[in-house]
Amino acid sequence: MKTVFWLFMFLVGLAGVVIPLTYLYTASKLPRLESEFDVESQLRHRIEGDRMSVLAGRMDQGGRERTAVTFTRPDFSRMPKDLVALYIRQMECPTYFQTPREDGRAWAWRLFAGVTLGTAPPGDGSCERWLAMRIAREMGIEGDLQLSVAAHRLHAFFQKDQLVAYDLSTIRFERGVIGVEDAARKLFGRELGELQLSELAELQLALPPYGFYGDLKACKNASLIRQNRDLLLQDLAGYSLVSEERARNAIAQPVACLSVK
Repeated sequence: MKTVFWLFMFLVGLAGVVIPLTYLYTASKLPRLESEFDVESQLRHRIEGDRMSVLAGRMDQGGRERTAVTFTRPDFSRMPKDLVALYIRQMECPTYFQTPREDGRAWAWRLFAGVTLGTAPPGDGSCERWLAMRIAREMGIEGDLQLSVAAHRLHAFFQKDQLVAYDLSTIRFERGVIGVEDAARKLFGRELGELQLSELAELQLALPPYGFYGDLKACKNASLIRQNRDLLLQDLAGYSLVSEERARNAIAQPVACLSVK
């Protein structure tokens, strides 16, 4: 028994040295991630470069660009609350904003379990980590270990609402179409803030976990789009994230892509 005990203690001590060193070494290989300014700067460089490469030469007859190139700092207050409700529900985190931000030992264990065991402990912290990893991936970071460390760095200064805002603003739909504001213009011909609940539910079908952007853009199988949209709206009302009356009114609307083609 003593041999087993001391072997266990040796392994614990070894892990206490190896894991921090591995973390520090991995962090040293990542881009600078000390503040929101660092993240914003790196995202702006990548996203504006991508948009510019696509939009160069794409001018309308008046000589103006069809889509803005500039990447502006994501602002959660400007995100339609109905879209946020749809998004967090489809992430399987309907209580995302009703629970405190995961921190301390719980978050440390989540990081350890994710890196060493490949598991995701339950709780809304899993959605915080998932969002942070998506943002890190958009910054060009790859590899499970690198993404886990980057997610931890981002989580250190991003609040829950910022994680959602940055993720929704950096989702890639196609070359030059990045973020839900670009997608709204591309799919509906209007600004994101002008979309109605029924249209936001259709937009959700273009977002994770669905990814039906191509079908929506081509308005492929409008009856199936409507069926799936209505299921999202019913589900949203079932979780009391919108009123049943608003969901019914949205369900009564025609498929938006038919009217913009």
